[in-house]
Amino acid sequence: MPIRGVLFDWGDTLFHAPHAPEVIVDAARAAGVPLADGAARRIWDELWEAGKTPEEIGKGRDLSAAAHREVWSALFARADRLVPGISQALYERVMDPASWVPYADAAPTLRALRERGVRTGVVSNVPRDLRPLFVAHGMADLVDAFTHSFEVGAEKPDPAIFLAACERIGVAPADSLMVGDHPTADGGAAAAGLRVYILPADQDGDVRGLAHVLELVTRYASP
Repeated sequence: MPIRGVLFDWGDTLFHAPHAPEVIVDAARAAGVPLADGAARRIWDELWEAGKTPEEIGKGRDLSAAAHREVWSALFARADRLVPGISQALYERVMDPASWVPYADAAPTLRALRERGVRTGVVSNVPRDLRPLFVAHGMADLVDAFTHSFEVGAEKPDPAIFLAACERIGVAPADSLMVGDHPTADGGAAAAGLRVYILPADQDGDVRGLAHVLELVTRYASP
């Protein structure tokens, strides 16, 4: 069956936060704590990976702005003993979508899908509207619909959010592909009847590997 619609996760799929270790280093310097760049990267990687565990995902953090701040701040507080006050700095400077930037292959992939007549959507566990961010980066016209967890009252991996996303782009689940980075959260689309492609953890610099999505669309379009 051909793929007529592609849904994309947002964070770590289309956009990324490029400066989290820098925020940690700056906060450490302000607190008088010596911290090397490599150590800052390890701290961030540990916190970010912890944030992707089923335990953290299941806390309802993306159903409201208040819950988002509370849950993420509590997680980041694990590093306060290493760098006093880092939890607040990370939340304010890293968790704001405005500080995130698109991967180099995000816009070209969305544009290529648009040219092929494939409907596209962004489905994300977030507590705020992502549309202004796509407008700011000149990518708003490359996405047919946005589905946010806080708007529909359901978070990935709940099938409800994927079904809502398919309805918004006007494509049946069986004709849609979900693209994301998280096997549990994004993989939940399978229960809603979508095909799923989980991006590899490794990537080539600022290139996320989204070109493979075009290969999948071409493959399924072939007789």
